[in-house]
Amino acid sequence: MKPLIGNASHVDGKAVMMERALRSAGISILFQDSQLAIAYAENLPAHFQHLFRPGATDADLFGLAYGEYLHALKLKVLEGGAPTTAEVEVNVDGEMRSYELKVQRVAEGGTYGILSVLSEVTETRHREKVLKSLLRELSHRSKNLLAIIQGIATQTARNTLSLDGFLVKFRGRLQSLSNSQDLITDSSWRGAYLFELAEKQFAPYWPETAGTMPIFGINAHMTPNAAVHLGLALHELIVNSASFGAIAGGAASITLNCREAELNGRKAIEVTWAEALPNRTEVHEFSENSFGKTVLERVVPSSMNGKAVLKLTPGRIEYALLIPETEFEILKRA
Repeated sequence: MKPLIGNASHVDGKAVMMERALRSAGISILFQDSQLAIAYAENLPAHFQHLFRPGATDADLFGLAYGEYLHALKLKVLEGGAPTTAEVEVNVDGEMRSYELKVQRVAEGGTYGILSVLSEVTETRHREKVLKSLLRELSHRSKNLLAIIQGIATQTARNTLSLDGFLVKFRGRLQSLSNSQDLITDSSWRGAYLFELAEKQFAPYWPETAGTMPIFGINAHMTPNAAVHLGLALHELIVNSASFGAIAGGAASITLNCREAELNGRKAIEVTWAEALPNRTEVHEFSENSFGKTVLERVVPSSMNGKAVLKLTPGRIEYALLIPETEFEILKRA
């Protein structure tokens, strides 16, 4: 190593500043001679300090497996001169900590040695793992969302006679999906509360003169999957009502309720829709091939492993959806 030039006090001052700089940066320095014995160490982490002694090896500090790995790697650096980087994991009080070593060859007294700059990267590696996990989850959810959109487009096209009709229905369903997705995103992908989800779906269609939105019972917190599909079911019921039913008639004769229930002997919730039609003798027609009927009776319950019943009786529409406990948490009661 190149000697420091200047008087003794100047050298001492530089050494003190160097030590402070290393500590503040969280960096350690190891120097090994041509035999890879550790001749010098500075600012070692506390759990390494009791392992260090002049003449120690990488195996003494990092364990036998990493010691052999680092020994072979540093021999190559000694022979070829090309610097390299290595990473090791060390168990510290039951927790795995990650360290990065930047290894380079240096000249010392006419011979070569190895200088290793050691820094902890545990938090960085943890963040990288979390980010990778989030990206995988985002990719998975994006594919699911695209599949839902593709299904909506296909089924809407099959049950629409004109391009204008298709665009109106398709845009409405996409907006419904977007409203549910906004709530899910705002919760960092944890899901959405039932009441907020229903209010989002009601808002574009509920008349100001009709008073408070008719949402009652348990305000269960839905999983992202349940929120998306329940949002689609509510959209079909609400749009149908705004086109042909109670909302179109200006009457607030709708009730959306959520209560505790059972499904196959396990805890569940039941979300029910009850709507009184303006014409009390009319049996409302959901055509057998309509996408709305398909969503309510098949798509939504199957997506949650639940069950659904749609009843169309004179002057009334009733819909009951059983949602299993895997798709919700009961966090709030009205």
